[in-house]
Amino acid sequence: MRTRFLGLILGIAGIALPTQAAAPPFETSAPIAYMVDLSSGAVLYSKNPDQRMPPASLAKMMTVYVAFDMIKHGQIKLSDMATVRPETWQKWHGPAAGSTMFLSVGEQVSIANLLYGIITLSGNDACVVLAEQIAGTEPAFVAIMNKKAQEIGLTNSHFGTSNGWPDAGQTYVTARDLAKLATATIQNYPDLYKTFYSRPNFTWGKTMGSGADITQANRDPLLGRVPGADGLKTGHTDEAGYGFTGSAEQNGRRLVMVIAGLHSFNERIEQSVAFMNWGLHAWTAKPLFAAGKTVDSVPVQLGSARTVAVVAPRDLAVTVPVGLGGDVKTFIAYDGPVKAPIAKGAHVADLVVKTSDGPPQVMPLVAANDVPAAGFFGHIGNGIGRLFGR
Repeated sequence: MRTRFLGLILGIAGIALPTQAAAPPFETSAPIAYMVDLSSGAVLYSKNPDQRMPPASLAKMMTVYVAFDMIKHGQIKLSDMATVRPETWQKWHGPAAGSTMFLSVGEQVSIANLLYGIITLSGNDACVVLAEQIAGTEPAFVAIMNKKAQEIGLTNSHFGTSNGWPDAGQTYVTARDLAKLATATIQNYPDLYKTFYSRPNFTWGKTMGSGADITQANRDPLLGRVPGADGLKTGHTDEAGYGFTGSAEQNGRRLVMVIAGLHSFNERIEQSVAFMNWGLHAWTAKPLFAAGKTVDSVPVQLGSARTVAVVAPRDLAVTVPVGLGGDVKTFIAYDGPVKAPIAKGAHVADLVVKTSDGPPQVMPLVAANDVPAAGFFGHIGNGIGRLFGR
């Protein structure tokens, strides 16, 4: 990996990168906690982020991710109908089966409603019905889950069920991986995320006897308590304790948090709200480059041009504690020269932001334009140019 110092030193009030010494103080009773600012890539808080743990219903985020991916690529549609098999209903019916959407045997339900049943109601039955509709069997669907998990960089997680039901340790995750999963969901499927993850309640099923509609509230502890909160998922089993992966966006800053191993429903609410409020208010973002702004250029190998400009794909900012001071240095990092052909918008370099007292904040930079591969004469010209140091 090559780096280039930009010659840019930004005097920013409040600068300090996130380390335990420099970060604004925060204490949580959760044995596992992790927070990242997506606007800068800064890790704001890290407590046992790579400790393996049972995910409980947090595993359902992976089930939803697979469904979102297949919807985006036209492999399934929200309007597709699934039928509740008698065997599935029998297994996931009753108090011993955990949280439920209250599906009925033989009932037909759309993919869209199953997603609401998974996200809003945390229905174990909805997960398995969706898995069987997509892949034929739950084990076949779980294989897809693990493949997608590898693709998005979940290096320390494995899924054994579609709903996170305890399975003798076959299913495990880490807080860092859950944050990656949440980030990928938000960034790769923003419209689906907005549609499904912030619904406050959902109505499905009928009560015994009177046949009244069953409405259940979303268990997300941030919804209605933290402005800008819009997802993601809670989880609980006796083994895992009470956990939550959440996100909120305020003033252009989006945070993703994970908290796990808590002892009660109410403790999860208290700790989640306090954690997110700390992330939103104890830290601030200082602008670096606006979306589309040219940051620098990087050399190109075997291309029709010797270099390609790299631009900010979105507004880039550095995350700093409120009320402290210091300087920020920025660098360009890339594997290079970057080999042509290069497509406009391709991620070809990173902006690395450093201070004297913390780990870097890393943000992607993309190619400003296409750079085709050089033709025969272009290769000759490039060779002559290198020979004479041009």
